[in-house]
Amino acid sequence: MVTYRQQLRELAEENFGYVTTRDAADLGVPAVELRKLAARGALQHVRRGVYRFTDARRTHRDAYAEAVVRTGEEAYLMGEAVLGLLGLAMVEPRRITVATPRRTRVKDPGFVDVVRRDLPAELITTYEGIRATTVGQAILDSRGTVLTERLLDALTEARRAGLIDPKEAVRVRRRLTAVHGDRPGSSRRSSPTSAGA
Repeated sequence: MVTYRQQLRELAEENFGYVTTRDAADLGVPAVELRKLAARGALQHVRRGVYRFTDARRTHRDAYAEAVVRTGEEAYLMGEAVLGLLGLAMVEPRRITVATPRRTRVKDPGFVDVVRRDLPAELITTYEGIRATTVGQAILDSRGTVLTERLLDALTEARRAGLIDPKEAVRVRRRLTAVHGDRPGSSRRSSPTSAGA
């Protein structure tokens, strides 16, 4: 017989070790079982309704997954956070920007910036099991903080990797190279950390 713990672990393995009370309810697991597992040290309480298996395998994507999970069900990565997740544009943001369409109160774990933003569904997708804006939208959102050359390189890489379709890539390239008072290669705010130099 499969135990509640086994059911939750199986689901958590697909979600960077995270499981929510809603996930548990979908599996028919009472929320009290999560609290019991946390009391026994099998789960770590992350925020209200969110837990993580303490022995879950760590990856370089954990911080991105945690940032989204902490912010809520409708949350998604945006801008440089998406590029960092996918290893594009040599970006490694110190703080991960997460957007959500609703006002939310999230205790900052020290590396998350939450912004209120409601994008159309077609601009939101999932990469590596983590909700995020599309690559094209992330590249456009990173204008002014990442060098244009790096964004153009990221666009080429994304196209090669099949992360963006050719028509969208052309549209994004046009917008990146359009004259907006910024010359290609310029950056209004660029630092070694934010631009990944």
